Amino acid sequence: MEKILVIVPTYNEILNIEKIIFSVMNLGNKYNLLVVDDSSPDKTSDVVIKFKKKFTERLFLIKRKEKNGLGKAYIKGFNWAIEKKFDYIFQMDGDLSHDPNDLDKMLDRLKSGIDVIIGSRYINGINVINWPLNRILLSKAASFYVKLVTGLPIKDPTSGFVGFRSEVLESILLKKINFIGYAFQIELKYKSWKKGFSLEEYSIIFKNREKGISKMNSSIIWEAVYGVIKLRLNKIN
Repeated sequence: MEKILVIVPTYNEILNIEKIIFSVMNLGNKYNLLVVDDSSPDKTSDVVIKFKKKFTERLFLIKRKEKNGLGKAYIKGFNWAIEKKFDYIFQMDGDLSHDPNDLDKMLDRLKSGIDVIIGSRYINGINVINWPLNRILLSKAASFYVKLVTGLPIKDPTSGFVGFRSEVLESILLKKINFIGYAFQIELKYKSWKKGFSLEEYSIIFKNREKGISKMNSSIIWEAVYGVIKLRLNKIN
């Protein structure tokens, strides 16, 4: 039987994590959820531990010692998923900006033979809700910049809602993933594409977080600016 895992990284997401857990669990027994928590001061992990008693076989927790970057949290989760031999692995934000109800259709695309399915905000116009204009402009500019510099043929390279066939992640040397924010999202897609895997975008509606505080900052943005150039110049393996 095929094994499916959704990975959600968290840092101070106590206001959102319960809804995320139930949204994924209610999709059916085929979905498993791994929360990778960076020792959130607000005790996000305590909520996960509480509901692990209810969803013993499908809800998992990795608690890292400190906040050490989104990319490293995902890599920890990816390696865990590979070790546990999951067939399909999804990454999804911990702030409810991504709708778990899209998972079924994204999974169908992976099962049809697509290697990487990307939840895209931009293939049918601009599908975002409650995002300030400056964030929309920044995101669209980043997408244009990535495509211009790297040639990556997708419209939403910084999307954080992505599904992979396990062999894609197995083929990428995860220990050599270099970035943590926007650039991490780009790096995974770029390396998958360069290795010849098929990428497809699936239209989603992205909803700005209603609870909690965004982790976006200027260092993450600048990392992406320079990181894309390094990728294109093959300075990163």
